[in-house]
Amino acid sequence: MNKLFEFDKKKQKDIDFLIGTDEAGRGPGAGGVFAAAVCFTSVDKALIKTLDKINDSKQLTEKVRDELFDIIKANSIYSIQTGTVEEIEKYNILAVSLMQMKRACEEVIKKTESKNIKVLVDGNKLIRNFNFPQETIVKGDGKSASIAAASILAKVARDRYMAELDKEFPMYGWAQNKGYMTQAHLEAVDKYGLCKYHRKKFFEKHFETSRQLSLL
Repeated sequence: MNKLFEFDKKKQKDIDFLIGTDEAGRGPGAGGVFAAAVCFTSVDKALIKTLDKINDSKQLTEKVRDELFDIIKANSIYSIQTGTVEEIEKYNILAVSLMQMKRACEEVIKKTESKNIKVLVDGNKLIRNFNFPQETIVKGDGKSASIAAASILAKVARDRYMAELDKEFPMYGWAQNKGYMTQAHLEAVDKYGLCKYHRKKFFEKHFETSRQLSLL
């Protein structure tokens, strides 16, 4: 944890506030994509100790992520944004992911009431049409405390959202697979068809393959 905050401290040189941003849900075939932005305005030993489990959200257990979710929100300026299935279908998943990162960062920047900020973006793609300094950090959720925190907020928020959608369409198993195109999910789609929460373009290859197999 010290290393992650130390990384941010170096990046924050001559900057009032540092913001980390990350997304969750680019890969699934169902549900929206979530993005979060996090700014730790004050970091002390107590906070570092409290967040000593923080890391890339994908490497943490669901229980630990849930615990950190509330702690991060209570100790930071943050924003969580959602890109809808309709937006993903209209544009594309990368564009919508970056769009939500932008929205999340702009909301946090507004709350800081400062323009002397810098944004660390997880991955290798800069936020488009963004008027503030930014830097991409490949695998940033394992290097930066603020990006790691953002990854946890986005992941937990999306997982909870998919659990709610599962109540409406339990046949797809979204509470377990979170909308990812697992074998069980694909078999359910073959049996029940697609619903309004599916990203239809993501299934074109699957249906084409299924059609080809049926012709053999």
